Amino acid sequence: MDTNQLIAILSVAIATSTPLVFACIGETITERSGVINLSAEGTIMLSAMAGFAVAKTTEGMGATPSLILGFASAALVGAVVAWVVAFGALTLKQSQVAIGFVLALLCADLSSFLGNPFVRIPGPSVPSFKIPFLQDIPLIGELFFQSDLLVYLSFGLIILVWVYFYRTRPGLMLRAIGEQPAAAFARGTNVILMRYFYTILGGALMGIAGAAFSLDFKAGWSHRHTAGYGWIALAIVIFGGWNPLRVALSCYLFGILQSVATYAQSAIPNIPTQVLTVAPFVLMILFLVLTSSEWLERLLKLLPPALSRAATQTIHSTPPADLGQAFEQD
Repeated sequence: MDTNQLIAILSVAIATSTPLVFACIGETITERSGVINLSAEGTIMLSAMAGFAVAKTTEGMGATPSLILGFASAALVGAVVAWVVAFGALTLKQSQVAIGFVLALLCADLSSFLGNPFVRIPGPSVPSFKIPFLQDIPLIGELFFQSDLLVYLSFGLIILVWVYFYRTRPGLMLRAIGEQPAAAFARGTNVILMRYFYTILGGALMGIAGAAFSLDFKAGWSHRHTAGYGWIALAIVIFGGWNPLRVALSCYLFGILQSVATYAQSAIPNIPTQVLTVAPFVLMILFLVLTSSEWLERLLKLLPPALSRAATQTIHSTPPADLGQAFEQD
């Protein structure tokens, strides 16, 4: 594999990871507030269908307006599904896991039923947008500045959410309602209202992720168009330790695995295509298992103390203390 092939693989990995970045950052925001939205699989499918359907239907208005309406519609669908999760969990005090799982199945079936008229027909897609001057930087320009606007927005989203989480007072309050909601409530924070807001915001980003699939990464619509990506997004949030930067890096790792698998299909034709198609999903789950196992913790203890502590903090993380728990706000 030469340098050009490596750059091509990494460039494709960054581009194909973009929808997952939006989905995983959205779920990270939601779970940091203390709510689990397990509807990710169905939400992404339904949003992908809605985004493509609206963009295709309004194609006569012009490429840019139709794409904007497509992404806006997908975000709205994601927000509505997230509102249902929030209402059932926060107002009705029902199981967040059960509600999310049922919605995942319902939305997936709805996407196939409602999207039937749009199956495998051409439609609008996000155009490439190379940044002048920056695209000419050796290596870096080819990797980061020869993509499209959605990719650049994902870079900004990662930085914005990290700064919001760890460098602003509202971000501190967001983490507080997920860790110690009673203490946040005692300081005058409306925990339920804030959890509603962050759940709906996370759902909207998940909706944008769906449109990113059907209007960019996998342009078009077909039955089960994004099957599997919602579940892998939930796993990546755990693997990334609910930290926006680590979550994003985990998304890019998954993208690299996908890109390498695609490259291997032509480089090693004797391996069945099905094996290479599912390999990235299996490897990501394997990474999650390995980084959660006790033997890895014992292995890290063999390193020098300073390096061991740094490695442990990087690999291991704990979920928000009140994640998935109902909060009684009197």
